[in-house]
Amino acid sequence: MPIITTNDFRNGITIVYNGKLYQIVYFQHIKPGKGHAFVRTKLKDVMTGQVIEPTLASKERIEQAYIEKREMEYLYREGDHYVLMDPENFEQLPVSTEAFKDKDVYLKENMRVLVSFYESTVIDAQVPDSVVLKVVETPPGVRGDTVSGATKTAKLETGVTVQVPLFVEQGGSVRVDTRTGLYLERA
Repeated sequence: MPIITTNDFRNGITIVYNGKLYQIVYFQHIKPGKGHAFVRTKLKDVMTGQVIEPTLASKERIEQAYIEKREMEYLYREGDHYVLMDPENFEQLPVSTEAFKDKDVYLKENMRVLVSFYESTVIDAQVPDSVVLKVVETPPGVRGDTVSGATKTAKLETGVTVQVPLFVEQGGSVRVDTRTGLYLERA
């Protein structure tokens, strides 16, 4: 593992601190008039999301974690795991539902997802920023209801519900932003 100093800190770098995996969210080098320089940091635990704010000595040596990211294809759900396949070597890998951090409601079969590994352990799985899903259930739009921006609830093929404009019909497809859960456009 490469060793870096606090002078090498950048936002987004993943490090091993006190035996845990953290991502640097914020850092600031402080050079007081008296005493030694130090670095104030905000570190986010990659596994739990907990944020800590340690103060580190200037030029302290920290282990940088190497995170490998691979695009994989979602195949199917099996209990509390999702089975993903590496498209290069066709190797199948079970990934726990926690790795998706509640974004698994947007998963469709054969969808490409970005999986992050640390020492061959899955630490994160990300769905695309937007997905096209079929509307399976929505009430019909009320004719003559021309209120600007009026919406109705629509249930999509994966079971997630979103607010859509009145003109969206059952059987149609919509693009949904997976980061916010909001309707983007008709597809």
